[in-house]
Amino acid sequence: MNLFGKKPATLSDVVRRVQAGEQKFDPSLREFLDWFYMNPNARQQAIEERPASIDAVHDAYTAAVAEHLARVYGLQIPEWTEVHGNGLREPFFAGGLQSLKGVLVAESPTAFRRRLLFVSKDALSRPRR
Repeated sequence: MNLFGKKPATLSDVVRRVQAGEQKFDPSLREFLDWFYMNPNARQQAIEERPASIDAVHDAYTAAVAEHLARVYGLQIPEWTEVHGNGLREPFFAGGLQSLKGVLVAESPTAFRRRLLFVSKDALSRPRR
């Protein structure tokens, strides 16, 4: 959690924390996902606002997260996901291990794959309480 003890409620909050140096991207995204899964009535709002730009990989990742969550939970896919995060020119493989590339290519959800991001099928899963 951040200094104020509150989880990020939007993807834009995640990016703001990263830009402010308050938190690294991965832990901030995990906290956002916890909040998203625990607040079903606020899910559309959580992905609606276009986040600021960080860098090519993180921009692609935030757009993929928004699109993927919208598809999985039957939400409207935010329009910003079509124009944000399309800057990757080389594929990015999560984990960095050469031996995982084949698995990640096969498992990666469409929202990630179309942005040249290759992640595991459960990249956005969180332990349930």
